[in-house]
Amino acid sequence: MQVRTRHTPSFGVARLVLAPGEPVQVESGAMLASSYGVTVEARAQGGFLKSLARAALGGESFFVSTFTAPQQGGWVDVAPNLPGDLNVLELDGRVGWCVTKSSWLASASTVQLETQWGGFKSLFGGEGGFMTHAVGQGPLVLSCYGALDVVTLQPGEYVTIDTGHVVAYADTVQSRLRQISQGAVQSLKSGEGLVFDFAGPGQILTQTRNPRGLITWLQANGLGARS
Repeated sequence: MQVRTRHTPSFGVARLVLAPGEPVQVESGAMLASSYGVTVEARAQGGFLKSLARAALGGESFFVSTFTAPQQGGWVDVAPNLPGDLNVLELDGRVGWCVTKSSWLASASTVQLETQWGGFKSLFGGEGGFMTHAVGQGPLVLSCYGALDVVTLQPGEYVTIDTGHVVAYADTVQSRLRQISQGAVQSLKSGEGLVFDFAGPGQILTQTRNPRGLITWLQANGLGARS
């Protein structure tokens, strides 16, 4: 699979170019268009229980759409829900990546997706208690809200990042989740809540906008979801 991006960094679209008969995994509802003859099947990726974990705990869709190219090959265009940049990681089979919810957009069929515990975020009303762990070989397409920043840590180097701005980080990076300030009242006043402490070596992908901030703005202006 080859990935060609366009309209970045503001309104990224990824074209997934497929060889004859090649399948690709895509987040449910992310398809924008495809070449004629490409077939699609919604599958519970990794079985029922793993898919249930992705949906209920990781904030992702229960089903993963698998697009398969016809014998002459084909392409699939995919786009995220929120405006922003795209990033393509080439997994080498050695280093996996932890991806926060809603950041995974598509990946080669040779990339496996697993749900793993990402800390006690759900207990404090954060970004959700689980992440998607991507391992294997091939392209992994990630989306972000706003622009993408890459933080590269050397061995023994540390950084603190708000949970709402983290897109993904490599397995080589050590992470710890904590409250940025003491006490729930102070956390509410600061508007920060929870942060990740990361230790190198390795890379962390971050987004310049926080989806939580968008939800807060919509609610404050009477544009949020109504029951």
